[in-house]
Amino acid sequence: MRHDAETVVRAYAEAVFRRGRAPMEPLNFEVDWDDQPSRHKTYPGTRRIPLPAALPRLATLRDLFTGNLPPTEGGWTLDRLATLLRLSYGVLDRRLVVNWNQDMAKRVHFAHTVWGRGTASGGGMYPVEIYWVAGPSGPLLPGIYHYATGHHGFERLLTGDVTPIVRAALGDEQAGDQFLLTSIRFWKNSFKYNSFCYHVVTQDLGALLGSWDLLGRALGTPLRRRLSFDHAPLDDLLGLDTDQESVFAVVPLSWSADAGDGPGPDRPGADGDNAAGPVPGAAGGRTVRLAPGVPGPRVGYQPFERSRTRLDFPQVVEVHRAALAPVVVPAPEALRAAAPADLPGPAMPLPAPELDQLDRPLSQVLANRRSSFGRFRRPPELTAAQLGTTLAFADAGRRYRADVELPEGGLTRLWVFANQVEGIAPGTYAYDGRRHALVSARAAPEPDMSAFLQQQYFLTNYTMSQVGAVVAISGRFDAVLTAFGPRGYRILNTEVGTVAQQAYCATTAQGIGCGAVLGFDNVSMDEALGFDGTDERTVLFLLLGRQPETAADLSHQLW
Repeated sequence: MRHDAETVVRAYAEAVFRRGRAPMEPLNFEVDWDDQPSRHKTYPGTRRIPLPAALPRLATLRDLFTGNLPPTEGGWTLDRLATLLRLSYGVLDRRLVVNWNQDMAKRVHFAHTVWGRGTASGGGMYPVEIYWVAGPSGPLLPGIYHYATGHHGFERLLTGDVTPIVRAALGDEQAGDQFLLTSIRFWKNSFKYNSFCYHVVTQDLGALLGSWDLLGRALGTPLRRRLSFDHAPLDDLLGLDTDQESVFAVVPLSWSADAGDGPGPDRPGADGDNAAGPVPGAAGGRTVRLAPGVPGPRVGYQPFERSRTRLDFPQVVEVHRAALAPVVVPAPEALRAAAPADLPGPAMPLPAPELDQLDRPLSQVLANRRSSFGRFRRPPELTAAQLGTTLAFADAGRRYRADVELPEGGLTRLWVFANQVEGIAPGTYAYDGRRHALVSARAAPEPDMSAFLQQQYFLTNYTMSQVGAVVAISGRFDAVLTAFGPRGYRILNTEVGTVAQQAYCATTAQGIGCGAVLGFDNVSMDEALGFDGTDERTVLFLLLGRQPETAADLSHQLW
């Protein structure tokens, strides 16, 4: 069974990596923008509980990078949870920036407005959904709550303590009684990216978890992602059709014993007006103990669907089913093989990270984070110090807390296509984080790096001659699948998204531009990095460069 599932995942990944030369099915697909799904999932008929809106000043990126943080104190509170959700996935502002995107003219109309969020998402689709499964130690009635991103509030979907079901799915009876469940709703992305969807959304998940890594530490409550679990009882608990939406990660929360935010006169859940009655299958506030063969509690509300027609894409369904296979505990030799191989050759030291440029509060960085969308302009040039600072902070994203055993240093590696970087000759390089240095990838660089990059980029929203550098995130795809099984695809892409989000934060703090793209011909890019004869593949690309300090830009802040 594992062999069959791995075959499916490998075939899908190969189609993704070769899509620049052989388009994925369905061919000639046209996006129906008038029938797109809502960016904000919501459940009509539920009680909505508003969350605290104030955003505190958090630790700086410098402190997060150096580890100069105060000791961890207490646990999660409702205020801290509200900050985590708002800064990572809530709506922070309305944005209107003049750029080269083809849909620019539509953005002046309210129906096509861009609403900024702290976490990056492919195409701005935001397909991840967040559910809080609350037990008795929390401030609200035990039950299941959906984070309504458009309203910055919780929608109560079910009452009763169902945390035993989550602990059973995790295989960990000591996991506590508060959990964030992150699911992915494929249609929110596939309506635009069709069969390519699965590759994009698994990186979106990683970007969100990357934000949570930073926010958890900045709030003094570090988080640990759980990627190995039984999906079926969790999907069933949330009332999800697994082919359409499924739980991809679980993040336990340790609630503060003296949080002081329990129900009171001005707190959610203080009276009957805020309490939703039990829905069909709810536990009504009792601890859930299920007898064998007895159907468990299940969310009974149905979400609003804006689209009149929803399409299924067989490749997405097939690879998702295959990647649901349980995580394999890797053998030591397989785990070592999944890590990027050591690179021979002399190293070119980079300037030390400019820590003063990272001296920006994380709350401010996430609120200001955005994609460049073709706004790169030079001169001035991207400097070696700016590139090195970005690489160092992004590389730190590979060291995250998870329930799966990972190689030291993670599963990914950073590469650089240096185009116009002050102090660095044009060429291709690998980043060596241990030495904070670049190692030449090939002896003979491309004679015209700008022309090469433009030829390999098959979209029209970026001009490569204006880009300072392209950073590629790579992984050893075959070795990862061998180590972890089919779900290794999700684990690898999640790390890729986390690294990308950290790069976005570093560039935002430095005031330089960043744009994550998937529109390069991976085959040619891999050849330029010398991947021939290896299982290493480029998975995501980050464009870095300078952009005008003044531009036609509207940002209406909501915080």
